[in-house]
Formats: sequence, structure tokens, C-alpha cells
Amino acid sequence: SGGGAVAASPAQDEGLVPIVSPMVGTLYVATDPESPPFVHVGSEIGPNTPVCIIEAMKVFNEIKAEVSGTVERVLVHNEQAVEFGQPLMMVRPRK
Repeated sequence: SGGGAVAASPAQDEGLVPIVSPMVGTLYVATDPESPPFVHVGSEIGPNTPVCIIEAMKVFNEIKAEVSGTVERVLVHNEQAVEFGQPLMMVRPRK
């Protein structure tokens, strides 16, 4: 058997797909502070739905979902520093 603890994922996360950060930067949930967030829990998204903006070296990159389904969990908050590969949201894929 291999070493290391395995984190058990809660049952409600079963079948969920993460949207992960493609880069290191600062995450913004909306275009600007006066705008509503791009998505929230319960949002129906498609592959081209913008889910957030990540600012890296003064370049604002619109991050697309790249998956179809319903946003079940948002794991990040506005102006949070994110890492490459960090899960941002959990999506229940459309069947």
C-alpha cells in the first residue's frame, strides 16, 4: 500500500468536475466592483461561458468554463491570489 493520507471527498462532490486556474494571478469574480459576478452557485454554464477574470502581470484574462453544466460550488473569492491548477469552481456536468 502507498503512503500518505487520502482525503475523502464528501458524497455531494461525487461526479463534480473542477474548473481549474490556467495560470497564477489575481482572480476577479466580476468585470468591475459594480458588476454582478459572472457566475454563482446554480448558474448554468457552457464551454464558452466566462466564469472569472485572472489578472497576471497587468493582463486581464477572461477564463472560460470549458465544460457544460451547473455551478455547484465556488471555491474562490474576489481578489484572491490563485495558483496554476487550483480548483476555482465545482461543476455538475450536463448529462
